[in-house]
Amino acid sequence: MDFLVALAQIKPKLGCLDDNLALVEAAVEKGIDQGAALIVFPELALTGYFLKDLVPDVALHVEDPRLTRLKELSRRISIAVGLVEVTSDYRFFNSALYLENGEIRHVHRKVYLPTYGLFDEQRYLARGEHFRAFDSRFGRIGILICEDMWHLSASYLLAMDGATTLLCLSSSPGRGINEGEGLGSANAWQKLTSTTAMFLNCRVLYCNRVGYEDGINFWGGSELIGPNGEVTARGAILEEDFVMGRVDEGALRRERIFSPMMRDENLHVTFRELKRIDRERGN
Repeated sequence: MDFLVALAQIKPKLGCLDDNLALVEAAVEKGIDQGAALIVFPELALTGYFLKDLVPDVALHVEDPRLTRLKELSRRISIAVGLVEVTSDYRFFNSALYLENGEIRHVHRKVYLPTYGLFDEQRYLARGEHFRAFDSRFGRIGILICEDMWHLSASYLLAMDGATTLLCLSSSPGRGINEGEGLGSANAWQKLTSTTAMFLNCRVLYCNRVGYEDGINFWGGSELIGPNGEVTARGAILEEDFVMGRVDEGALRRERIFSPMMRDENLHVTFRELKRIDRERGN
């Protein structure tokens, strides 16, 4: 089925859970008013990114009543949103919730926590342990959170699990100026999303935030990529935006007929060779 997507390129406030909930709920209502069937938010949209010792103060359990309004709104529009999740044994995860038909249908916990350069996630957060596709009203979906997408195996696993749409929630800082090409991090992400979509014959919905935290600027540039790797909608650089784009089911059908990468992928060979490599490494 064809459907309209909204990518909410917002500017969360660091550590201000109530303000960010109100911001997200307002954007959801805007998406409903504009006819979107799905709205995607950035990584940690409910909390801000450079939380450090604030992590326990802003974390929400999936049953927290403060999520009730989003659950209610998901009866009218499907929602993917990032937050800090706390479990009953007091572990804290950089998570993404997918809400649909009044309930949380899927939780993805970020597997690859960057701890290099300006990043320090692993000091404050626990690692996720799964990449799982799930059924939605739009077919099978897979969710990645920022750094996850830079590990090729993550997108591959979701595609092998049947995902035809990948949602990537991101808080990517702007880094590097390439002469004549603009912002380095923007160029790198655009190449990554396009290549991933093309080689896995899938749609990629990438939502990145904007704004400043601790002197670091997030660059935005949210985009909808078709299964042939071409951009069908893209948001502004360095500014808040509300990106609307239509997902064309016919484009997925055409691409999978023309370039049947997923049909011909041999999972058994991949699995066998990975086992061999693991054995030879002595793990």
